[in-house]
Amino acid sequence: MARSLYICYFGLREPLVQTQVLPYLRELQKGGVEVSILTFEPNPRERWTPESIAEQKEKLAAEGIEWNHLTYHKRPSAPATVFDIINGVFFLRRKLRREKIDILHARVHVPAVMAALARKFVSQQKKPKLLFDIRGFFPEEYVDAGVWPADGLIYRAVKRIERWLFREADGFVVLTERAREILFDENNQEQTENLKPVEVIPCCVDLKRFESAGVESRTRIRKELRLAERFVCAYIGAFGGWYLTKETADFLGALKTERADAYALILTQSEPSAIRELLLERGYGASDYLIAKVAPEEIPEYLSAADVAVSFIKPCYSKQASSPTKNAEYLACGLPIIANDGVGDTTEQIENDSIGVIIRDFSDDAYMRAIDQIFELLDGRDELGARCRESARQRFDLETVGGLRYRRLYKTLLERK
Repeated sequence: MARSLYICYFGLREPLVQTQVLPYLRELQKGGVEVSILTFEPNPRERWTPESIAEQKEKLAAEGIEWNHLTYHKRPSAPATVFDIINGVFFLRRKLRREKIDILHARVHVPAVMAALARKFVSQQKKPKLLFDIRGFFPEEYVDAGVWPADGLIYRAVKRIERWLFREADGFVVLTERAREILFDENNQEQTENLKPVEVIPCCVDLKRFESAGVESRTRIRKELRLAERFVCAYIGAFGGWYLTKETADFLGALKTERADAYALILTQSEPSAIRELLLERGYGASDYLIAKVAPEEIPEYLSAADVAVSFIKPCYSKQASSPTKNAEYLACGLPIIANDGVGDTTEQIENDSIGVIIRDFSDDAYMRAIDQIFELLDGRDELGARCRESARQRFDLETVGGLRYRRLYKTLLERK
């Protein structure tokens, strides 16, 4: 049986690890792969007790997943990351010398550096394949966020490391077709038969989680929230940074102007005040919105109470590689999406599948046009909901899209000499 070690520079309890990483590992097991994971835990003494660690290890072991963990260091940023990379390299070196690992699966750049360095210390006979799960454009994200200056020393150094990782890796994963076009231009390759395998695997969701989003849950949640026949626009996820708080509030304000009965259903882990004050300034009263943090298993039922959903993300260069998980969750609940252009494959997906509206700029005119267009789509509400769910099944299903493509990529890597 092939063995894989997944390296993740997050803690096990992070929502991303619970909803993305572990589900993919379970999918890989279906392809006959024995899986283990290495995480980096922030403040482990505060967040974990010896008993809780043992309990979590036992729980994952019962699923056939071995959990290894090291400590994550945050400050000072660059030295702390270098320190973690060194710790990761030493851990992986020991692991590779003791055990036969067939694939080192590195999620993003920092784990990829650990894996690429560690396997230089093992013999050719035990040398595992390196799968670089690139996800987003990591260096460009820091530039777009204003953390690193464009063409600054740190950015140039990281890009140089990135080019080295591209040479070292045996296969790649990206989130969008657009990212593949940017990073892997096959027309410029002299020997196409020697191309390293690349899979486009968007952020997928387990559609079984969303089977509870139906008429019953819609009726129950709308009764609990006293919505009657109000028009509900949903938003899930964080605010701030890439996630455009003011623009989201502006759109909801335009919706309130068009529909006096508009209700904002906002499920977020961000501080409620980040959006509450903006809604109040745009005509929403205390009974016109819900801002709440709900358990992941409750999200489908709450979304079932909505009529449409909004997804506004900063349309910068790095976001061409982005696959918003919230979009997959909206579609799985049958919700059409109002989204902005310039984010991954979102525009092509929404327009080709006729499952929502794309805005090209953040202006009052664009918002009003989008509102008119979404109401036109909602004239065929049942057919629209069915299209949304089918789009989720075709593009974002954990098993038939994400799991299948990961298993296919693993098979390709294991068959290559």
